[in-house]
Amino acid sequence: MRLTAPRTAAATTILRMAGVAVLVAALLTPNSAPAGAEPPAAGDAHGGSVAADRWAGRVATTAADASAATASAADLAGDIAFSVPSGTFQNEVAVSLSTTVSDAQIRYTTDGRPPTAQSPLYPGSPLRFTRTTQLRAQAFVGQTASGAPGTALYVARGSATTHDLPLVVLDSYGAGRPGREYIDAAAMIFDPAGGTTSLAGAPTVATRAGFHLRGQSSATFEKAPYRLEFRDNEDDDADYPVLGMPADSDWVLRGPFTDKALIREAFVYDLGREMGLPAPRYRFVELYLNTDATPVGAEDYQGVYMIVETIKNSKNRLDLKQLDEDDRTLPKITGGYIWKFEWMAAEEPTLPCTGAASTCWNYLEVVDPSPLQPEQRDWLRNHIQAFHDVLHSANFADPVTGYRAYLDVDSFVDRLVIGELSREMDSYIRSEYFYKDRDTKIFAGPLWDFDLSFGVGGFFQNDQAAGWQYQQLRQPLANDWYTQLMRDPAFVDQVRARWQSLRRGLLSDASLQARIDALAAPLTNGAQRNFQRWPNLTTRTIGFFVTSTSPTWQGQVQDMRDWMLRRAAWLDSTAGWGGPITTPTTPPPGPTTPPPGPTTPPPGGRCTATYAVSNQWPGGFQAEVRVTAGPSAISNWTVTWTFANGQAVTQAWNATVTSQGAAVTARNAPFNGSLAAGASTTFGFLGSFAGTNSTPTLTCTAS
Repeated sequence: MRLTAPRTAAATTILRMAGVAVLVAALLTPNSAPAGAEPPAAGDAHGGSVAADRWAGRVATTAADASAATASAADLAGDIAFSVPSGTFQNEVAVSLSTTVSDAQIRYTTDGRPPTAQSPLYPGSPLRFTRTTQLRAQAFVGQTASGAPGTALYVARGSATTHDLPLVVLDSYGAGRPGREYIDAAAMIFDPAGGTTSLAGAPTVATRAGFHLRGQSSATFEKAPYRLEFRDNEDDDADYPVLGMPADSDWVLRGPFTDKALIREAFVYDLGREMGLPAPRYRFVELYLNTDATPVGAEDYQGVYMIVETIKNSKNRLDLKQLDEDDRTLPKITGGYIWKFEWMAAEEPTLPCTGAASTCWNYLEVVDPSPLQPEQRDWLRNHIQAFHDVLHSANFADPVTGYRAYLDVDSFVDRLVIGELSREMDSYIRSEYFYKDRDTKIFAGPLWDFDLSFGVGGFFQNDQAAGWQYQQLRQPLANDWYTQLMRDPAFVDQVRARWQSLRRGLLSDASLQARIDALAAPLTNGAQRNFQRWPNLTTRTIGFFVTSTSPTWQGQVQDMRDWMLRRAAWLDSTAGWGGPITTPTTPPPGPTTPPPGPTTPPPGGRCTATYAVSNQWPGGFQAEVRVTAGPSAISNWTVTWTFANGQAVTQAWNATVTSQGAAVTARNAPFNGSLAAGASTTFGFLGSFAGTNSTPTLTCTAS
């Protein structure tokens, strides 16, 4: 943090008072784990790493974080004393300025730009503002800037509704809503004292900031998610603790919209941390977003959000070895790295895969380090390629030379348990993170993006409580790592044992329900305000996603509970992870073993195929095709048909689908081509249509 010149006694007193306020607020802020949630049962800690443990183990602001907040606030004020501290005001605010710099005049701006020698001269009498203003000031001796510049933020408010959740206010100074690029904003956070707060209270954080739109499908919603960055006077990062979370500059505002229970993502993050996986901390807040030049008012209320830590390599997040730009040789080049799969949405730098198109990964984005040096890029790509090649080799399950030489298997087991319990629509292919520290194996995690879970989505059979999510591959392939792992009977046994152990504690029906209750209880009033602002409870389809239509928020929470218990019961069954823990001599159900089919081979040719529309909306539909082997086993299959009404396939999974005009050809994926006599598998796709959506006649051929 940049050092500043000495301050006046008045300024020092103000800063000390601010520091005490921040420290007291930090000490009073509750742990981010939900009140009443059960602690992990004995033996529930599993997998993870030192980095994950550090992230999971620190959940309350410390004196060091309070000190960071004081330093950031002092840096923002610089060598200027503002008679009114940053905050909100009604009607008008009058602000006087002074400085510690001897024989200096003060020049100021209100347009966001730093003051120069040509900026207006402070006249000595109070400056008066009636609209949201970023007041920036600088001492000048003659024509030369002297001392540190200072900024104070004054947000005009038109109302002061009482809230029992923390408030976040973003005011873009009338610049409108952001797109994908950062725009400037005044950011303020209000933490309830005595159980309530309002826009009229004293903010625990008030700082310059930038924010922009984030997300993929969620970015199209009216209640959109945002990336938020706290800034100092030089537009560098400014670290503040937020509502009990350790000090940092980078945050995300996620607004549950398809998730009408409001708690799905929080549920997974808390559960994952207790299982041993790294996951971001969060707090529920209510957001006011003011994008015009009028005071912040009821019309700017955006509902219940989560303010969430970003995934980054830092001491308070995922604490890995930092790769500097000159770390280009062994052993330092081995870590730390963070990467993710972002199906159809990866951004540079990305890593290519070498090998067969039917098994190679796609959309692998390197998150950290940034910038990524060419030697680091090559080392990481080669390391992941070596693992990927082993995973697809004949001896992939060898306990010494196979995939276990590359992976922290416990973390992959736990990630699979989370993915299957939640059946999050994009699990394994989008927002799917991995990390590797120096001289360690590859770990699964951190967890991210679980709003389309526990029965919400419907897009890829996600609304079904039965079946495997890891088999829901989409073309072009993101990665097939989990389907490959599930070919190993020993890995399946490890997952089964872990599931059954967790069901006796952390994932018991009683524990799952208690966690839901603990998360929902503090949101009762906020949820009422949220759905007054966004009355979508009975709307079936939001964007592309199928949601519950229970007419009350309490009913939405119950729907999540009911689906979760049905899902857990299916995973308990012999079709899921039920049964004894004994490594079988033949592979268990998985990518190489087709889903259950008819016990008696059907008569006729080598295979048959049936077609069913499972979901339909204006202009689009979802269909499923079931392929069944005939009286003898097959190793490959192809299904063809011709659409009669101008339909078109837009996306497909579990098969490679190509179209030529109205003619469609679907060929098996690598894992579901081999079918025993009478056995079945399925593939699905999304399609578009206009007018009629008739069922085509299918032809199945096999070898």
